[in-house]
Amino acid sequence: MSLRLYNTLTKREEDFAPQKAGIVTMYTCGPTVYGRPHVGNYSSFLMADLLRRWLESGHKFKVKHVKNITDVGHLVADQDSGEDKVEREARIEKIDPLEIARRYTCEYLEDERELNFLEPMARPRATEYIDQMIRMIQALIEKGFAYETEDGVYFSVEKFPEYGKLSGNTLENLSSGARIEIDESKRHPADFALWKKKAGKNASHILHWPSPFGDGFPGWHIECSAMSEALLGLPVDIHTGGEDNIFPHHECEIAQSQAASGGKTFVKYWLHRRRIDLGAEKMSKSLGNVLTIPDVKSKGYSPLDLRYYLLSVHYRTNLKFTWRGMDDARKSRLKIIEWMEAVAEKSMAAVPSPKGESDPIIKKTSDSFMAGMDGDLNTPAAIAEIFGLMNYFYSAGTGKHIFCLEDFRGMKEFIEMARGTFGCFDEQKVELPAGIRELISKREAARAKKDFKESDRLRKEIESQGYSVRDTGKGHTILHLKHN
Repeated sequence: MSLRLYNTLTKREEDFAPQKAGIVTMYTCGPTVYGRPHVGNYSSFLMADLLRRWLESGHKFKVKHVKNITDVGHLVADQDSGEDKVEREARIEKIDPLEIARRYTCEYLEDERELNFLEPMARPRATEYIDQMIRMIQALIEKGFAYETEDGVYFSVEKFPEYGKLSGNTLENLSSGARIEIDESKRHPADFALWKKKAGKNASHILHWPSPFGDGFPGWHIECSAMSEALLGLPVDIHTGGEDNIFPHHECEIAQSQAASGGKTFVKYWLHRRRIDLGAEKMSKSLGNVLTIPDVKSKGYSPLDLRYYLLSVHYRTNLKFTWRGMDDARKSRLKIIEWMEAVAEKSMAAVPSPKGESDPIIKKTSDSFMAGMDGDLNTPAAIAEIFGLMNYFYSAGTGKHIFCLEDFRGMKEFIEMARGTFGCFDEQKVELPAGIRELISKREAARAKKDFKESDRLRKEIESQGYSVRDTGKGHTILHLKHN
């Protein structure tokens, strides 16, 4: 089976084929670390993590994955004027901008660990690649694609005929209202900054570097172009991000990268995650309606419940976040985990089939799961196959059908594939208060004495304090923090 992905550039699903056999290069636009990333940010990063997992586990590719950290140059509203987001936060908190970047980078990495993200090959920071950015800007000036003004260096979009091919925002329909601003020093309203000088409105910018164009700092768009080329070369197989990155950020990346390289293709496949809404609006820091991982945990959910929730909807579908949706996601995730544990437990008593054959339904389910994932990462279809096999397992177990050793082997292989793909079907340890631990000990003692009345009473007491108790055939007790 071949993997098909929806390419934002061509506006259609395409068979995926990397430029180099067996190896995939992938670049993900990471966070701007001026605050803790929110659930909407992680939904985009999670789409990339899912894709990487499927490339590796489903197709055995080696993935060279780069995910950047923007710690300078990202101005408010994604424009070429206004304050640097990191420096604005530093001014508000009255500390050094690099300290702001360090703090929120640490929080971001902590969140990714809790969400069970795979570690990328590299996490370049923009401030570490200033020299590469300067060289790329020099190349653009020499080739006639960029020009210098009193406040910086700008890319001339009129010199790049393909500008707008990703977003559809061609020069003919671009206006000062289409996420661009009027600046009399620019040759065209859509021209974008490659370098901002430490002058005029930016005279007090704290982070700045010497360059042939004067002391200053890089524009946001040039950062990803320079870092991706330095670490992955050209062309990059896959570039991912959120739908709000399509314009202007990714559109500008294409223009400057292809212009600087003499026309080489920058990226073959562009994938973008649809946004997350909270209430009637997009989840956004600028709107002040964001949820963070600590917010989710404070409601009693595991970060893996959130991971499942975000993956339960196709990445090209707009998700309207609700706490009821989180409740449903947690119940579904725990139900799947219970089934996986039941398979492991019952497999220990299984005997080989006289014919040495396994139930064909298991193979069919596995094939359908793979077909779903190969169909542009159709996670709802893949989850449906998990529940289909789970229901078959329980319904067959109540009848005359007896699963043999070969059946369990097939189910275990399917389970490992599902676990590796979704990354949220393993237990997370919950820090239990001393009082809850004491109740658990008393309940286990009651169970050992076969005092089931007392055991049930203690179960209800534990549940009244926000925890659910689940017993396995081995007598173990597993607890999950519940939403109050």
